[in-house]
Amino acid sequence: MKRAFLLACQVLVTLLPWPLRRWCLQRFWGFRLDPGSRIGLSWIFPNHLTMGPGAAIGHLNVAVHLESITLDAHSYIGRGNWITGFPKGAPRHFTHQPDRDPSLHLGEHAAVTKNHHLDCTSRIEIGAFTTIAGYASQFLTHSIDVHECRQDSSPIVIGGHCFVGTNVVVLGGARLPDRSVLGAKALLNKAFEIPDQLYGGVPAKCLGPLTGARKYFTRSTGFVD
Repeated sequence: MKRAFLLACQVLVTLLPWPLRRWCLQRFWGFRLDPGSRIGLSWIFPNHLTMGPGAAIGHLNVAVHLESITLDAHSYIGRGNWITGFPKGAPRHFTHQPDRDPSLHLGEHAAVTKNHHLDCTSRIEIGAFTTIAGYASQFLTHSIDVHECRQDSSPIVIGGHCFVGTNVVVLGGARLPDRSVLGAKALLNKAFEIPDQLYGGVPAKCLGPLTGARKYFTRSTGFVD
């Protein structure tokens, strides 16, 4: 009965006009929402939500079973994204990872465009001024450990001022260094350390340094004209 009541409250609040919805989310869910932040018609109910000035979440997003979502100032989640996690303290899976953090963090002016899947069973970190571009990319922090025959997870870290192309797959434990480009349809399955590089391929490898002016990496606002 309690679960059904909570679900009904979530449905009702999701349909409210934004000013009233923001008040309810802060008053009854304890979310920390800057007056300049905004959420569209989306199902966003982590345990903790923090949105800085100008941060925004568009329409038709779903975010469930996460410990926290943090959007720093002017960061943005577009529309139609599926953001999932796995609750801490669940009795069946990930008991060998007591410090697992099912959360999502976007740095200032970072952007996730639309129709992506972010599996935040472990933490996904997207650095400031980074764009997860295009469509249909998958960030998958968990899988089955075939050696131990159990579910396992590892965080994903995308550095600052990165550009991630369309339709990529990023696996748990992967890292994309600062000021890097990940080419379209790449498979990023390991941690790279050298910044200012082009990475691509299946699996991804370093294809060489980025040269030229590269104004994208020095811009002062996230939006690109």
